[in-house]
Amino acid sequence: MLDFRLKVFYTVAKELSFTKAAQALFISQPAVTKHIHELERQVGIALFERIGNKIQLTVAGKILYHHAIEIFEQYRSLTFDIQQLKEEHAGELNLGASSTIAHYVLPRYMAKFYTGHPNVQLTLLNGNTSQVENALINKDIQLGVVEGNLKNPSIKYSPFMQDEIILVANPKFATGLGKCTVKKLTGIPLLLREQGSGTLQVITEALMQYKIKRSELKVPIQLGSTESIKSYLYQAPVAAFLSKQTLQTELDFGLLKQIELPNFKIERKFYFIQLQGHQDKLAQTFIKFMKQSLAADES
Repeated sequence: MLDFRLKVFYTVAKELSFTKAAQALFISQPAVTKHIHELERQVGIALFERIGNKIQLTVAGKILYHHAIEIFEQYRSLTFDIQQLKEEHAGELNLGASSTIAHYVLPRYMAKFYTGHPNVQLTLLNGNTSQVENALINKDIQLGVVEGNLKNPSIKYSPFMQDEIILVANPKFATGLGKCTVKKLTGIPLLLREQGSGTLQVITEALMQYKIKRSELKVPIQLGSTESIKSYLYQAPVAAFLSKQTLQTELDFGLLKQIELPNFKIERKFYFIQLQGHQDKLAQTFIKFMKQSLAADES
């Protein structure tokens, strides 16, 4: 039903690259160029201009891009409503999730959701909390699932799952530390996630309650993923705060060991995030499914 030429334009405008648009749409770059030229001839005005090796939207292109976003939102809603008449769910749902959730929480629930809703096409964008929020604001995704609340006023945060962050190290280093306290953390080399990470935000806020600033910590390196941190921990004399959701295998097989910190516990919530005032129908269906599945798992 939707004009493919408009989809080509939307993809080029979002990526600001004919090459990346061709890859995303699984068509050739000459085909992308042809569609754009035909659309420009149809509207009678240029939609892109080339600046050096890059392209950017013209004023007309920006206007069309704004309307294209609204058209795609209406099209998703139309598809949902028509399929509901047939007692089915169908359409595209673009999800975004921060790293911990994308790797360790969402995949099994996405698989279950697809089993019950085979006509829904799911995509998952992986990034840190800040990147997922930006993707939501830019309307590249309809629903985000993140591990931090950055308190953006244009975003609605809905908590749905509890998590705990614990301090871990390889068994040799953990044993050598002996008894540890929160105050001693400033003397222990600690790996941290990169700026913009929801995990980093939660750790920073928890330590501030004990008047420990992040600048006081000994941080040999900041890494961009949980898996890279775990790989570093296996051999190096360092420790790291990580989500318990990510550590089950390592703790069970003794690859990593929890370092107990008396009277100190970091708990956090995972959040669904949506734009304020927006209620994407497929996103609401997925949220309802997730909550029901989590309740069933806990019972």
